[in-house]
Amino acid sequence: MTKQDFNDGLLGFLDASPTPFHATQNMAMMFLNAGFIQLDEVQKWELQKGQKYFVTRNDSSIIAFTFPHATNPHAKSYLMVGAHTDSPCLKLKPNPILKNDGVVKFGVEPYGGLLLNPWFDRDLSLAGRVSYLDSNNIIKDALIDVKRAIAIIPSLAIHLDREVNEKKSVNAQTDISPLLACGDSFNFDAFLKDELMACGTTEVLELYANELSLYDTQKASYVGIDKDFIASARLDNLLSCYVGMLSICSVDDATPMLFIASDHEEVGSESASGAGGSFLESTLKRMFSDFEEYTQMIRSSLLISADNAHAVHPNYPTKHDKEHAPHINKGVVIKVNANQRYASNSKTISRFMNVASSINEPTQNYVTRSDMGCGSTIGPITATRLGIDTLDVGLPTFAMHSIRELCGSDDAYSLYKIILGFAH
Repeated sequence: MTKQDFNDGLLGFLDASPTPFHATQNMAMMFLNAGFIQLDEVQKWELQKGQKYFVTRNDSSIIAFTFPHATNPHAKSYLMVGAHTDSPCLKLKPNPILKNDGVVKFGVEPYGGLLLNPWFDRDLSLAGRVSYLDSNNIIKDALIDVKRAIAIIPSLAIHLDREVNEKKSVNAQTDISPLLACGDSFNFDAFLKDELMACGTTEVLELYANELSLYDTQKASYVGIDKDFIASARLDNLLSCYVGMLSICSVDDATPMLFIASDHEEVGSESASGAGGSFLESTLKRMFSDFEEYTQMIRSSLLISADNAHAVHPNYPTKHDKEHAPHINKGVVIKVNANQRYASNSKTISRFMNVASSINEPTQNYVTRSDMGCGSTIGPITATRLGIDTLDVGLPTFAMHSIRELCGSDDAYSLYKIILGFAH
């Protein structure tokens, strides 16, 4: 696969995945097309050696794995790649319709640590999961994606706020309600039923709950004179999801490999479908039901926790430790933190660097300034829960947690090649 093919596919994946539900659905379709067999957590598993499988939880987290023959001497030494499906966004509240001053607005709640200012003056659409009662009295779920621009959060004119360029704070309760209609006749339930019908759902007896998010309708794109950059929403962390998905689809059935993309990382991972939950552990224990074999597998395997990393911002270089300031398109970033906010250690770093060096792929180091706080990833959470050797890496990014982020057009492809290098 060429870098151009890789990146073109990335742009398509980003545009088709406005929510964790859609990202998981798209990855599931990719795995089915690649010959993976879908499992159901509720059913008994009868795994066959030499096959490859995937399973989802909550429609928003997914695990795919190969299951090599026992004759392979390395059949229990898995390379695992972990990412997350969720991104900071604005989510609709359960009773979302607000009517005042001649307009209809959505009541929203920030999800995760998002930058609020960039959400103003954007063409916004809506997507997510809707639960309903069908004509057979069965509760069902369906995914919707409106795709067209239906809402906007207009800025306050500078004439009404002369200090806006010096002092711009955003009140999450009062300042970010998107406008969607004039008057007061909008019927939200009728709107949802129309969208369900557009997705092929025709027998909706009663609407129940929903998990809907707003997103920017601007498509992912190349940016720069020589297309050095990729700009898109949700690069954190669909970028790593795409790399992990393509990586496991590119290895043969005899290679022990697992990919997991978990929901809720942006809010702490403490959920049934998050990295702090049981999803990965229970899957691995069903793969290796004998405790001795399970322990051998855990202690001989490696988890690469892949998330985004802060590239040194050329307009704000003092926000970085100058000796650990990664550059866009200069290679995958190895993330280190003395207080275990990242799970990398000298042994796991060495293994990663050895593979990268063997295929001439560059790497960079990142350590946050000692006087600034450090973010966290699924790496330490998974390492703690499983006891697996773990490495945290990232792809250099600008504007992380903005409505539109920026990464390099070389770095994700480089991580893809390094992961495949572990398989050879």
